[in-house]
Amino acid sequence: MKNEYDDAQFFEEYAKMPRSRNGLSAAGEWHQLKPLFPPLEGKTVLDLGCGYGWHCKFAAEQGAVQVLGIDLSQKMIAEAKERNAKEQIEYRVCGMEEYEFPENMWDCVVSNLALHYIGNIEEIFHKVYRTLKTGGVFIFNMEHPVFTAGVGQDWIYTEDGKPQYWPVDDYFIPGERSTCFLGCNVVKQHHTLTQILMGLLHHGFVIEAVEEAKPPKEMMGIPGMKDELRRPMMLLVKANKK
Repeated sequence: MKNEYDDAQFFEEYAKMPRSRNGLSAAGEWHQLKPLFPPLEGKTVLDLGCGYGWHCKFAAEQGAVQVLGIDLSQKMIAEAKERNAKEQIEYRVCGMEEYEFPENMWDCVVSNLALHYIGNIEEIFHKVYRTLKTGGVFIFNMEHPVFTAGVGQDWIYTEDGKPQYWPVDDYFIPGERSTCFLGCNVVKQHHTLTQILMGLLHHGFVIEAVEEAKPPKEMMGIPGMKDELRRPMMLLVKANKK
């Protein structure tokens, strides 16, 4: 997994995003992701790719007794410690591919907008299953395969600059996708919907919910938000270890 998030220019632009400034309330998918969480009172929670730590803080506020947020980016972890520190939260600079995933450790594992940077996603599914306690829950939100298979991950525009359509190509060819995000070249990993969902089933998970993110009505006035109804950008999944 490459780490563009410690690039000074990239991180400066990332810090300007609404979700960076205002947290979960500014995340268009939060109204769908929040209901997927199980009761966290007295539970242990692992956040893979925790970023600023917003989901760690949420878990602590819901009564989780132990929360670990890991992220490959030193800048992200520094922000998490500054913004969202709580007694029961530990933040650690660590990529999810390097984390040890101790057996039967966590009640809930969450990952938000990080798995589309992972090449071998099935290996992560295997490790998450191992580290969950029996009955544990895995919740993740990642970029949708239709989005990651987008050519340059951008619209084709009309001459006057309006989004005309979203081009998709090489859908069934998984692997690296290079795109310009926040003014920087960013490498992501494309996975098909079959790879993602069947990968969970192959590693023992029971899938409880699959949702495609749609922005809430109250965000429709934000420029460009209506175009988010024209193609899915994010895939939300809840699975558990029975």
